[in-house]
Amino acid sequence: MAAATTYTPPSLPPLFTHTNPPPVLLFQGAEAHLYKTTFLTPETPAALKVRPTKAYRHEALDRRLTRQRVLQEARCLLRLVREGVRVPAVLSVDWEPSGGGDQQRAAGAWLLMEWIDGPAVRVVLERWEAWMKTSLSALGQEDAVVKKEEEETRVKDLMVRIGQVVGSMHKAGIVHGDLTTSNLILRASDLPLDQNPEKHFERQNPNDMTESPSMAGDIFLIDFGLASTSAYDEDRAVDLYVLERALGSTHPMTEGFFSHVLQGYSDSFKGAKSVLKKLEDVRMRGRKRSMLG
Repeated sequence: MAAATTYTPPSLPPLFTHTNPPPVLLFQGAEAHLYKTTFLTPETPAALKVRPTKAYRHEALDRRLTRQRVLQEARCLLRLVREGVRVPAVLSVDWEPSGGGDQQRAAGAWLLMEWIDGPAVRVVLERWEAWMKTSLSALGQEDAVVKKEEEETRVKDLMVRIGQVVGSMHKAGIVHGDLTTSNLILRASDLPLDQNPEKHFERQNPNDMTESPSMAGDIFLIDFGLASTSAYDEDRAVDLYVLERALGSTHPMTEGFFSHVLQGYSDSFKGAKSVLKKLEDVRMRGRKRSMLG
C-alpha cells in the first residue's frame, strides 16, 4: 500500500515570498487559498486570497478565467465599500503576478484585502447553542424560562443585524452567492481591551460553558468569490434562501429566528417586499426538490 503523500500548496506570488512574518495558510479550497499576512507594516494584518492556476486547463483559458474571477471579486468589493457596506477593503490585486516560468504560472492571481478581526457568526452560534444546552438544564424551571427568553432576545438582535447588512449589499446591486454563517464576521466596536467584547470572546475557552458568548459588534460580509452584480429579485431571493438553509442545517436552535433576519433586511432595503415574495417561490422549488430527491 502506497504511503499517503503530504499536500504542498502552490508557491506564493513572488511579492509575498519574503515578507516578515511569512503568510500563514488559513484555508484551502478548490478555487482559492486564504492566507493571513501583513500590509506595509508588520503590525497591519491583511488577508491574501490566492487563486492558483489549474494545470489541467489550457494555459490561455486558465489565465483568462482566473483573471475574470479575481477581478469580479475585487470589483464587487470596491462597489460595496463605496456604498458603505461592511466588507473588507481592497488593498491590492494582481491577475498576472510578476515572475517567470513555472513560478508565475503557479501563482495564478491574488487579491489582498483588509483583515476583519473577529469570530465567524458560525462559531458564535455554535458556542451559544452548546452553552444553552448545558446551562439551562442546570437551572430551575422558572429561571430557565427567564434565561432562555433573555438569550433568545440577544440572538434575535444578532439576526436583525445580519439582515441589515445583507439588505445593504443587495441595495448596492451585489448578490453574494454563498451566504452562510461562515462568511459573516462579528467585529466588535473599537473599545479598550478590557471593554472590548471581541477580545473577551477570543479569551473565552471554547470548552468553558460558564458564560454565554458575546454577540456585540458589527456584522461584516466576507468571501465574495462567487459574487456578482445583479438587480434581479430572483438572485436576491436565492441569497436569502441559502442563508435560511444554512441556519436551519448548521444552527437548529436559531432556525425559528429567520424572520428577524428578514425584518432587518426589510429595514435596510426598500425593494425587500418584492424579494420576499420571490423568496416564497424559491422555497417552494426547494421543497419540491427535497421531496423528489
